[in-house]
Amino acid sequence: MKISGEIRDAIVAHARRDHPDEACGIVAGAEGSDEPTRWVPMLNAARSATFFEFDSSELLALYRELDERDEVPVVIYHSHTSTQAYPSRTDIGLAMEPQAHYVLVSTRECGNGDGPVEFRSFRIVDGNVSEEDVELVGGTGTVRRDQEGTARHGS
Repeated sequence: MKISGEIRDAIVAHARRDHPDEACGIVAGAEGSDEPTRWVPMLNAARSATFFEFDSSELLALYRELDERDEVPVVIYHSHTSTQAYPSRTDIGLAMEPQAHYVLVSTRECGNGDGPVEFRSFRIVDGNVSEEDVELVGGTGTVRRDQEGTARHGS
């Protein structure tokens, strides 16, 4: 999977910011492109250190927006706060987008501070998990801004 360093940094910053709860979101891209270009952080409605759940109203609004923009969720990401960056049985059971890259970030070593994180990408199809290489590419992605207009990126 290829992803911009800026978007990778935004995902990592989101995972650190939400620690000790799991963070979650998507990176959208043009339908059929397999290119993650627009980072969209989401609310973990479960507010849990061991489970994530997209807020249903936020998810519905996101899918309407994706349809309007001819986009799809190219990357679906979440963090693990105390375990490695590898899909759990629950993650595998809930993986419903066979074309998506499932990115996991582990903040078990750094918490919400500086320090190392694991950033790994997987394909999950029919319950089968296969890891894929992550290649950082030039700054082609966009980072969604919060209500105050502050860019959410960096690690």
